[in-house]
Amino acid sequence: MIRYLSYVLALLAGAALSFEGAIYGELGKHIGELETSFYNFFMGSIIVGLLWIFFGKGNISYVVKAPKWTMLGGVLGVVYLTSIVVSVPFVGIGMTMAAIIIGQMIMSMVIEHFGWLGSMKSKINKEKIFALIAMVISLILIN
Repeated sequence: MIRYLSYVLALLAGAALSFEGAIYGELGKHIGELETSFYNFFMGSIIVGLLWIFFGKGNISYVVKAPKWTMLGGVLGVVYLTSIVVSVPFVGIGMTMAAIIIGQMIMSMVIEHFGWLGSMKSKINKEKIFALIAMVISLILIN
């Protein structure tokens, strides 16, 4: 049951990203791309900070002991969001999101193929390659 709920949650997150891309693409036209990214992370920090204060159960002090490469998530988040803010006004929401999904699939396949970052190994096979080709064709058709 939790597995299916996770799929639904992931679908909702994808839908939310499309809204976010559209909203921040427009905001970026008015206040600037970097300013829009700053706004997103500032507001997000406040909201998550409040959630953490009231519902957090982890140990944030462990961050100084965690492997340093795990801190790259914040940097990659900035790259991700700022890329969306810059791309949406030029290529549209659908094209931006399709390209993001294809990029995610390519990198996910590589990470799982080699078992990097503690992920479960899953070899790249012809079915995955065909699925990726179909996604690239869909990107071309969306364009």
